[in-house]
Amino acid sequence: MPLVDMPLEKLKEYEGSSPRPADFDEYWDRALAEMRAVDPQVELVPSSFQVPYAECFDLYFTGVRGARIHAKYIRPKNVPEPHPAILQFHGYTGHSGNWQDKLGYAALGYSFFSLDCRGQGGYSEDTGGVKGTTQNGHIIRGLNDHPDQLLFRHIYLDTAQLAGIAMQMPEVDPECVMAMGGSQGGGLTIACAALEPRISKLAPVFPFLSDYKRVWQMDLAKDAYAELRTFFRNFDPQHKREDEIFDKLGYIDIQFLASRIRGEVLFGIGLMDTVCPPSTQFAVYNKITASKSMEIYPDFGHEDLPAFSDMTMQFFLKQ
Repeated sequence: MPLVDMPLEKLKEYEGSSPRPADFDEYWDRALAEMRAVDPQVELVPSSFQVPYAECFDLYFTGVRGARIHAKYIRPKNVPEPHPAILQFHGYTGHSGNWQDKLGYAALGYSFFSLDCRGQGGYSEDTGGVKGTTQNGHIIRGLNDHPDQLLFRHIYLDTAQLAGIAMQMPEVDPECVMAMGGSQGGGLTIACAALEPRISKLAPVFPFLSDYKRVWQMDLAKDAYAELRTFFRNFDPQHKREDEIFDKLGYIDIQFLASRIRGEVLFGIGLMDTVCPPSTQFAVYNKITASKSMEIYPDFGHEDLPAFSDMTMQFFLKQ
């Protein structure tokens, strides 16, 4: 098999290249305290899209820094309560997608929540200067400011806040709330389960937002990570601040959140991935101490992994 990264034996031992900030735990404890102090003002608005066996809602809540966050919410009809729930997170710059592709879980009697990341392709706000969307550039948002201003800090908190909202709904069993997503969605799945450790199961696929220095060293700061290269070219062309920048990115590096996960993990990876290199993903997986398993696709990259969505559904059904 051709290699785009380390041999598999080395990947299974790899622990990451990016620095972990000395006050990482204090940083996230402080962030969670800020999130818990927010009145979410949850609002459910019936959608124009409806089906016979479930109710479809636009769910809105207030996140940190006053942003109004949107998620699709599908609640099954005529099923025992409380019942399990799924949280879904989308890829970078995207949105929560169509209602139709979420109905399979509702048909199984699961509530289903699909988040729009703030400032990306959906309806969640980005309150950093203007309301509306900024679409991308979110990794570097806040790098020239205090680490508490990093935009992905706020997005990670949105995932945990949505999980808490779901767990408080009377129809949802708080002990059976699960999370899934690919690429950015995979990274947010990791972040969500770390910051809300009551998540019982999670199925991340080729997660983004890990081991930024390794991405840089592999000359793969392009595609989803292109803004890292743009930031250096525009704001630190001689790399005099390189250590400072990678240290600050460490606060939003999901590999350092992974040890907080308590739920069972099903992890999907393609070893030919040049968007989110395999080593950056193993840096996360190798730090997970909870029950875990990995499905490896040697000839696949950052693309649909055959049958993994079926495996995920079967994994979630085994309560």
